[in-house]
Amino acid sequence: MASASAEPVSIYTDAQLASDDVSKKDLVTFLQENGSEKFLRENKVFGKVASITKGSKKDHLAAVYKKLFETKAFKGTGDDADVEDVTAKAAAVTVDDTPAAPVEAAAPVKPRYTKQTTKKGSTTKINKGDLVGCNYTGMLVDGTVFDTNLATSKRKKKDKTGPLKFRVGQGKVIRGWDEALLTMTVGEKARLTIEPEWAYGKKGLDGKIPPNSTLIFEVEIVSSE
Repeated sequence: MASASAEPVSIYTDAQLASDDVSKKDLVTFLQENGSEKFLRENKVFGKVASITKGSKKDHLAAVYKKLFETKAFKGTGDDADVEDVTAKAAAVTVDDTPAAPVEAAAPVKPRYTKQTTKKGSTTKINKGDLVGCNYTGMLVDGTVFDTNLATSKRKKKDKTGPLKFRVGQGKVIRGWDEALLTMTVGEKARLTIEPEWAYGKKGLDGKIPPNSTLIFEVEIVSSE
């Protein structure tokens, strides 16, 4: 902060200010040497002497000169203290440039099924959106069959429904199927054990599947388009 000093004394009379004895440059120089920064800014005489001299009228500079002594807004007074205080506070502001902690990647979803391949398939992989045809048999863990599209002793061969067709990965079947079939190939046959979360969950299904049931499916992919 600037130290206090004796107040400046006016060196120009009104007559001199009105005459050509005092130039615009003389006034700008005096004002900038003796006025507070706040005063200079408010009266538009803060900046390079040459620029202020060129852009200001003599009458304006003379008026500012008189105002300086009327307001006593001299350099080193409270006005400058305010400016310096603001500058000091701005300088005290620190920017935390410590690199932000990396965002942890979401933990991978734990598969809620297991797959046991019972017959290898071709090299044609199943992709999301493929229209697949499947033969299947669904069972409870005690071996009770609750659904199948294959002929059984209770279903005559002529009543066979044909492969179940749907687009993989679009929610047309339970999630366990959608996820497991994406790991299979055409012609592959597998035994899928699917936990309730990726099967029919807490509600079960139509009295055939009790709530919270783990299901077993024998699935064969016979076609893919």
